[in-house]
Amino acid sequence: MADDKRVDTADNYGGVFDGSMGFGAKPALILIDFVEAYFDPSCALYAGVEDALEKALELRDAARDAGLLIIYTNVSYTESMIEGGRFAQKVPPLKNFVAGHPMGAWPKGLEPTDDELVITKHYPSAFFGTSLASTLTANGNDSLIITGLSTSGCVRASCVDCSSHGFIPIIAEDAVGDRHEAPHKANLFDMQAKYADVLPTSAILDYLGGLKL
Repeated sequence: MADDKRVDTADNYGGVFDGSMGFGAKPALILIDFVEAYFDPSCALYAGVEDALEKALELRDAARDAGLLIIYTNVSYTESMIEGGRFAQKVPPLKNFVAGHPMGAWPKGLEPTDDELVITKHYPSAFFGTSLASTLTANGNDSLIITGLSTSGCVRASCVDCSSHGFIPIIAEDAVGDRHEAPHKANLFDMQAKYADVLPTSAILDYLGGLKL
């Protein structure tokens, strides 16, 4: 049987996976896949994550005031969904993201402005097969404040790729959401341990309030 230290997860990770990176010199903000599918109870992808959207909108307002680059992602496929490959094969409800489907639309209040960037992706990570890394590099961003859906899916995949590309991932813990609390909490714990700084929206708002780019 494992000893008491191994049984307690925080103790097990403590002293090994407890680093912190900070905000970097020039962050950007990303809002991952906040689309109607996750807010409409009639959709198979419904996740009941309205609170996460509310917090993300608070961060977006602060990011606009601070002059940050603001990025949105969505998922879109042609009718055949061939671009989705094994991801679409594994998750049939992704058919809700065929171009023109109402479940792929922005929820009310989230609509990007003309000077904000929208990246359309086919797979979980906002970096995979997109120009995101190049855009951040060209714009001089060294860190990425991450909000969006879902914590265990596209948020986590984007977080890992963010770190792998050399950017600091900052996860707004109450501005990301999932359809179940268990994977939500487990992935927040693991991202904090290995890849990102996971912070409450309030702490990020405090930081943005003193930032002018």
